[in-house]
Amino acid sequence: MNQTTNHDKKRYIIIAIILILLFSLALSNYWYIQVAQKSIWKKKADNQQHRIVEEGFRRGSFYSNTEIFRHHSQVECPFVVDVQKYHLYIDPLMIPEEAKKEMAQNLLTLTSGRGIEKKQFIRAFFRRSRSRKIASFLDYSERELIINWWDTFAKKHRLVRNSLFFIADFQRSYPFGPMLGQILHTIRSNKDEKTQQGIPTGGLELYFNKFLEGWSGKKILVHSPRHVLEMGSIIEYPQDGADIYLTINHQLQALLEDEIAKGVVKAQAVSGWAIMMDPYTGEILAWAQYPFFDPRKYAEYFNDTALIENTKVKAITDAYEVGSMMKPITISIALKANKELKKKGEEPLFNPLEKVDVSDGTLPGRRKKMTDVSMHHYLNMAMSIQKSSNIYMAKLADRLVKRMGNSWYREQLTQFGFGIKTGIELPSEVEGLLPRIGRYHPNGGLEWSIPTPYSLAIGHNIQATTLQILRAYAIFANGGYFVNPTLIKKIIKNKFDGSSEVLYTLKPKVSKEPILDSEIIKNVIECMKYTTKKGGSAFRADIWGYTEAGKTGTAEKIIKGVYSKDHNLSSFIGFAPLTKPRFVLIVSIDEPAPTYIPGFGKNSRAGQCAAPIFREIGKRALAMMGETPDDPCGYPIGDPRHNPITADWYPETAKLIALYNQYNGK
Repeated sequence: MNQTTNHDKKRYIIIAIILILLFSLALSNYWYIQVAQKSIWKKKADNQQHRIVEEGFRRGSFYSNTEIFRHHSQVECPFVVDVQKYHLYIDPLMIPEEAKKEMAQNLLTLTSGRGIEKKQFIRAFFRRSRSRKIASFLDYSERELIINWWDTFAKKHRLVRNSLFFIADFQRSYPFGPMLGQILHTIRSNKDEKTQQGIPTGGLELYFNKFLEGWSGKKILVHSPRHVLEMGSIIEYPQDGADIYLTINHQLQALLEDEIAKGVVKAQAVSGWAIMMDPYTGEILAWAQYPFFDPRKYAEYFNDTALIENTKVKAITDAYEVGSMMKPITISIALKANKELKKKGEEPLFNPLEKVDVSDGTLPGRRKKMTDVSMHHYLNMAMSIQKSSNIYMAKLADRLVKRMGNSWYREQLTQFGFGIKTGIELPSEVEGLLPRIGRYHPNGGLEWSIPTPYSLAIGHNIQATTLQILRAYAIFANGGYFVNPTLIKKIIKNKFDGSSEVLYTLKPKVSKEPILDSEIIKNVIECMKYTTKKGGSAFRADIWGYTEAGKTGTAEKIIKGVYSKDHNLSSFIGFAPLTKPRFVLIVSIDEPAPTYIPGFGKNSRAGQCAAPIFREIGKRALAMMGETPDDPCGYPIGDPRHNPITADWYPETAKLIALYNQYNGK
């Protein structure tokens, strides 16, 4: 009995030990799974029960400058803004096989197959995946339509509610349509797959891409029949991109676009553009180019060689000869030389009232005689601008280099910004071309030779962008100071907690010292005033009721290596009113039809095709700005307000015409 008992005890002990070992093994496995491998199993469980999706961010917006007109509303007005859209996703593994085809057909109809092709759309339902996008950029009404259908369909087939779900995203929207298209540009419809960042096509979108970019947040979605669409919690908030406030005003922009479009069509031109700038701060107030570029249809432009040209900002990407717009600058440099020589106690370079013989265009180093558009015998300084004389300017340049030297002359041109980029906040700006002394062309010829100064004096042998010319004329308008143009007033970063940070505010880049003194500017402006009055080359630029000054420029384009009489870039640049100019404005018409208009002259001349556009823009813009007319009698003949005795510069113009007739035997 005792022996049996001892034997049983041994058996019990062995069994107990085995049970303890088994329990210990089970416990150790439990610990290993629950503690050591906790993260691994938790991840698997989460993958079955949760889905982490990205929460979209808004790309920064561009806003109009509503501070220009103090008497107008200053409510924020966007040129481009991100609007919320929705991408439609499915979870194929949670949809029963028998429901997939019917579900696919219904959704194909509801989404119109937007985003992917029909075959790919249906195949998405049969992928072994927890997340497949089947439609892109649906608007709110489309989303609601799908949700209403889904509620009924999911109940009927007893489907997990969030096996179909939406992810919010944002898409570029343009409240003003194609307005400011070339300046803004856009982003591609397909974003970067990894970062979800927009891919810019050019313009401000490209230049400020790093500021405009935001970053996605993260949101957890729960897989469960009890959970509705999009139910989940945000675990990381998205950060929107910075907003950029432009110097451009949408009302002035609409005005310029309207007038430049009408002007290009009337001139039967290839294209045209106009830029309006505040001469004191360099703020671009409006910038229009026609034909327009519609950012909403960007693919059509980039896929068509005939349309892609319209995506360029031609006022900075293309450099042309300055033409006669250089002549007031030549006059100002000659007047400056007079002052330099006076300081040295030497005789002046020239006298503005001097009667200069311009009947013979023979000049040193030139094979051909220089000519004027019309034949003149004698001119003084004011007449030379009024009649836009080439020979007068060339003779001034001859005196300049003989007395002051080529280097001094070239230095004065650089002070006006020629050969130097403006630094405008846009890609692809070119610097133009200003000949260099002692440098050779690839063909072995000198860039700066004996006749070069004569060509420069009339705007030949020098290439500049439209914006560079605008910058140069701002010096006349603002009292002599060099100022760089800008498109940006401020940049603001808005944070998810409601706070904001100012990343940039406009600080005008204006020279500390004037390039020209007030006396020189007064003399040059008086010359340019004759241009827009009777007898001037741009009398059609006269802004009725206001004072203005400006200059035409008709540059022949080089076609197949030679200057073409039938291919011109015709421009007018000016500013108004003269007491304190509200703007400096340039209008350029590219290749106006070379036709002759009876009673008016050649259509391609700047005074015919560009000057009237300047007048219409100026008239409407000054009224919009609330500027009181400062020349109340300066209206055309036939208007009851017309008074040639008291109208600004009419008496002076009559005297100049009489003197010109006396000089030239007319």
